[in-house]
Amino acid sequence: MKSEVVDPVTLEVIWNRLLSVANEQQDALIRTAFSTIVRESQDLACGMFDTRGRMIAQSISGTPGHINAMAMSMKHFLAAFPPDRLAPGDVLITNDPWQTAGQINDITITTPIFKNGGLVALFANTCHSADIGGRILSAEAREVFEEGLRIPIMKLFERGEPNKVLMQIVRANVRQPDEVIGDFYAQTACNDAGGRALLEMMEEFGLDSIDAVAEEIIRRSENAVRGEISKLPGGEWASETWSDGFEEPILIRCTVRITGDEIFIDFTGSSPQSTRGINVVLNYTHAYASFAIKAAICPDVPHNEGSFRPVHVSAPAGSIMNALDPAPVASRQVIGHFIPSAIYAALSGTLPGRLMAPGADPIWLSVWRGQNPSFTLTVFQVGGTGARPAKDGLSAVGFPSGVAGVPAEVIESLSPVVLKQRQLRPDSGGAGTWRGGLGQLTEFTRRGEGKWSVSSIADRTAYPAPGLLGGQAGAAGELILSNGERPHPKALLDLNVGDSVHVNLPGGGGYGDPFERDPAKVLWDVIEGYVSPEAAEKNYGIAVRYMGNPEDLVKLPGQWIIDQARTAELRGKGR
Repeated sequence: MKSEVVDPVTLEVIWNRLLSVANEQQDALIRTAFSTIVRESQDLACGMFDTRGRMIAQSISGTPGHINAMAMSMKHFLAAFPPDRLAPGDVLITNDPWQTAGQINDITITTPIFKNGGLVALFANTCHSADIGGRILSAEAREVFEEGLRIPIMKLFERGEPNKVLMQIVRANVRQPDEVIGDFYAQTACNDAGGRALLEMMEEFGLDSIDAVAEEIIRRSENAVRGEISKLPGGEWASETWSDGFEEPILIRCTVRITGDEIFIDFTGSSPQSTRGINVVLNYTHAYASFAIKAAICPDVPHNEGSFRPVHVSAPAGSIMNALDPAPVASRQVIGHFIPSAIYAALSGTLPGRLMAPGADPIWLSVWRGQNPSFTLTVFQVGGTGARPAKDGLSAVGFPSGVAGVPAEVIESLSPVVLKQRQLRPDSGGAGTWRGGLGQLTEFTRRGEGKWSVSSIADRTAYPAPGLLGGQAGAAGELILSNGERPHPKALLDLNVGDSVHVNLPGGGGYGDPFERDPAKVLWDVIEGYVSPEAAEKNYGIAVRYMGNPEDLVKLPGQWIIDQARTAELRGKGR
């Protein structure tokens, strides 16, 4: 039986098989999950680890805040349960924010895999739970104890037998026990599916261990990342990024230092930790900082332990980026998702043509709760990404998170919530040589006459995404009630019968001088409804006229023209 490093060709074959194993793990999770959060939004991560707890491979999708934080959590799992305390059929669980993905709603489940009585790998996944008790997912808590049930690292299954006491405690403390416990079983089953696929692969290749293969994969990834970093100019750069915060705006100060083949990212100077649940644990800070570097300079390098070794992340203890227990952390994403933009802002001058403009950044999350019938529904929404050096930003696409929206049909079949409107938001993308991605216009109401409420977790309502290198800012986000009131965007709101809530997502920043944008692209933006004729004239200096019947309900594409004389005048004045 072989366990030594194999030749490069066979190694490449094994590597691709390991990726397929991780994808099989994720497919099993999505197909068996009970909650829309996992099944539809895919707010999850799946990965494979060697016997030392080093991440070897991840599934094809998943959020960086889960994947990289989950990778760092393995040292905590193995410290609590070394291999000699594990047996076939054991399954471990925790949602401790400081040991895994930064909030109590994120559940990490880990399964050791054995071959011939010896540990050969660990499979793990992190999923956002439909509910974990407490105040309901919001930013309003004052300490982590208000945010729900906290599970220390323990066995969810022991030698195949479920921990019935833990299951009873969870059921008694959550609003959706069937969905939460159902997802526990789905998370366990997906690890088993990955483990079976791995053992089949090991039999096929005659491997008693994958540690040597893992070592080679990790080594190559680390060397590849170091090679890309070494091509960058050395030096130190800083940026300042602002978030709406909760009670006051939050400053994210980021310093990036490149030295040889390593990058050091420090958040000294950022705001102190908040009294509300928007704080970020260092695990989560490291996750998005390392992801940002990899996405910018070496996106094709396999994502594993080696690929984030050369990236070092620090933040002062007690700051917004390194909050200390028992700080409230339930809505840590509204700050943590700014990290890539802060890093790119710092590096924009030294890496021209390689970095995107800031986007809508934090996902917008709303938890809808009501009676008659009783329901709790979590909805993820995203705005526009920032424009890229040679492409427009993506509309209604999440970055740096990768969660998906829940279809209206699913929302309305599982709850009385009605999605009355969902469309791209005109003029929300920042103007530039390359336009920022558009946000969304959405409107929610409900059927029936029961009480209902929404916990809104939103940002960029006061500080829209700025443009880059002459690009203009995207539109700010909006939370508006049907009576015209604009409540706090991170409030827990009680709603009345007949109320509707308008959730208007922000747009991404533009890239480059808007007056350098190709007039044909501006014309097409107007035809598509992305940019209004008024905004085309004001922001781009392009006069677009409709030559068809003004009464046309649907404007015909072929009837739009550019008024060349007016455009020349506008762009001349703009210069």
